[in-house]
Amino acid sequence: MSCTHRRPPVPVVPLLACCALVTSLVLAALAAGSTPAAAGEYVALGDSYSSGTGTGSYVDVACRRSDAAFPALVAAARPGTALRSVACSGATVPDVEREQLAAVTSATALITLTIGGNDAGFTGVITRCALPGWLARCSRPVDRARRFLRRTLPARLDRLYAAIRRRAPAATVVVAGYPRLLNGIDCGPVTFFSRAESRLLNGTADLLRDVLRDRANAAGFRFADVIPAFDGHAVCDDPEWLNGLSAPLRESFHPNAVGHAEGYLPAILAQLDGGAS
Repeated sequence: MSCTHRRPPVPVVPLLACCALVTSLVLAALAAGSTPAAAGEYVALGDSYSSGTGTGSYVDVACRRSDAAFPALVAAARPGTALRSVACSGATVPDVEREQLAAVTSATALITLTIGGNDAGFTGVITRCALPGWLARCSRPVDRARRFLRRTLPARLDRLYAAIRRRAPAATVVVAGYPRLLNGIDCGPVTFFSRAESRLLNGTADLLRDVLRDRANAAGFRFADVIPAFDGHAVCDDPEWLNGLSAPLRESFHPNAVGHAEGYLPAILAQLDGGAS
């Protein structure tokens, strides 16, 4: 007489339901892991390109902070994000260290930063190069700026980036670059940029981009290159996302509201959503 017992068959429907549940949990975990910057406290640091100078509408006149600047747009695009912008027009690396870093804490989840242009004296360079050629002697201030970018700025950035990481060890940090300003054609009635000067200035913008990207990558930060986004939208392009010589003068050669919305915002979000360096 056989004493063999047969195991009852496993019901198919509960088994499929169990597999579906496990699959859903795995996919959810993977999705969560692919989101590099969770919603939470967001601190915007930096200069006029972060504060929003050039947009024409300001909630803080002293620092030219605008709700049309990319930090406000980034926060609006990421539900649950609480923005604190301390970016200020004219800021240099030492200014960020002295006056802005206190806003960054261990609770900060996201930091964005534009810095370096004022350290290299780009405002003075652009102003000088806008003069007639016989008066401008554009190559001299550009050469000085390039020497600064190569010899001095990298160490300044390393010091600042290290301080940011110490204050916010877990934060996602996105360093944003600067666009090329000129397209080789000067349509301004009182500016005198030659094609050669445009190439010289745009080449200097490329050098600044390279330095910022190199030091950001070295610090483990992400870099948002906005030069491709602004291609075809420089000063005198149609449409232009950058102001030419403007009144008041401080608005000049800065992104307008469209430049922030169509140039900077997608570049920043691509870093947050894609996670590329």
